[in-house]
Amino acid sequence: MHLECTIENHKYAAALNKAIDLSQSFGPQGDNPSAFHIPEARINPIQVGDFIGSVAAGSGANCEVIKFCAHGNGTHTECLGHITRERNTVNRLIQGGLMTACLISVSPILVNEDWIITLADIKAQTPQQTDAIIIRTADNQTKRSKDWSGTNPCYFEPAALAWLADCGYTHFLTDLPSVDREEDDGALSAHHAWWNYPQNPRTNASITELIVVPTAAADGLYLLNLSFAPIESDAAPSRPVIYPLTAI
Repeated sequence: MHLECTIENHKYAAALNKAIDLSQSFGPQGDNPSAFHIPEARINPIQVGDFIGSVAAGSGANCEVIKFCAHGNGTHTECLGHITRERNTVNRLIQGGLMTACLISVSPILVNEDWIITLADIKAQTPQQTDAIIIRTADNQTKRSKDWSGTNPCYFEPAALAWLADCGYTHFLTDLPSVDREEDDGALSAHHAWWNYPQNPRTNASITELIVVPTAAADGLYLLNLSFAPIESDAAPSRPVIYPLTAI
């Protein structure tokens, strides 16, 4: 099955049978990436009185309790509430679903012992104007199931996020654990630049982190289905899936 869409007055067909899942899972037999020294997600049978939610333990059904932190236990989507004193949630602010996306690949440069993705590098890729921008960094496949804690991963120059926001992108997806430096004394400058906070907050904009883009996925245009759990929190586990777009 194909779905047709129009981008900048050009028609494209999305191959819905060629879905590419960008998410990482958590739990038993999951990918379980980790960041910021956040403990691994815990999934255990619930216990209520004499009932234990486990068929293996003799109950009629499995019923589990999940303890996790979206920011360090897998692919997640954040909203403005990640950096505001006021409580804002993904479920209330972000409109998921189908949207156009542009995938680009970049390589960070070394600046004062930090690896940084710069505005110049992103501009050099000449991304097309779409609803979402997906940024894949070098050696992407080694990022699946990775423990990022204490490694000072590469991050984005705030000017790069500000420029992308000015271009009109609403959703930002990256294979890194954060758009900002692992330890920055709480500045989160790239987050602030993306959401244009506090000057004129972009309340409908989102950031999705800890994705993995297969090496075989070529840079270019895609149809993106951005879905996430309807949780009233600043971030929620998400499952971004992309479909190749072909000009027709």
